[in-house]
Amino acid sequence: MERGTMAFERGSVMRGVAAGVLALSVLGVSACASDKAPKTFSTQSDEPGFNPFKRLGGGAKAPATEGSIGVNGYLWRASLDTLAFMPLASADPYGGVIVTDWYVNPETPAERFKATVYILDTRLRADGLNVTVFKQTKDINGAWVDAPVSDQTAADIENAILTRARQLRLSNIKG
Repeated sequence: MERGTMAFERGSVMRGVAAGVLALSVLGVSACASDKAPKTFSTQSDEPGFNPFKRLGGGAKAPATEGSIGVNGYLWRASLDTLAFMPLASADPYGGVIVTDWYVNPETPAERFKATVYILDTRLRADGLNVTVFKQTKDINGAWVDAPVSDQTAADIENAILTRARQLRLSNIKG
């Protein structure tokens, strides 16, 4: 009879330990919740102390204000202006990505284009912009088929965006 009682006591002790572990883990997970805004992390160049790259042009950046976009505003606005003739599929001002939907030129209805713009920097720089263009043409069955695009097409769009960004910056400085 003692043996059966011992097993029952051991089982209840194990259930108590399991319940305690469960309660502590629930308490630990709930302690992770917070009402505070998410913490923003800074890059090495924003931190005080020695930074060997500051002399090479990696100077101090303007602090980001709450509600500001995560990329250069002139490049962002110029990209939207330059690609305004194409339907917009998505635009992420914090990540700096603009994706257009397929555009069919009425003069050439057998081909269509799509563009993706990546703004890579908060500064107005030529290497802070990357444009990718996709092209499709209709085959004999009327289905859209991927076609090669000249590298010059993407370069021309990049140059148009950079020119427009410079115009916007100059008009902002003068006025």
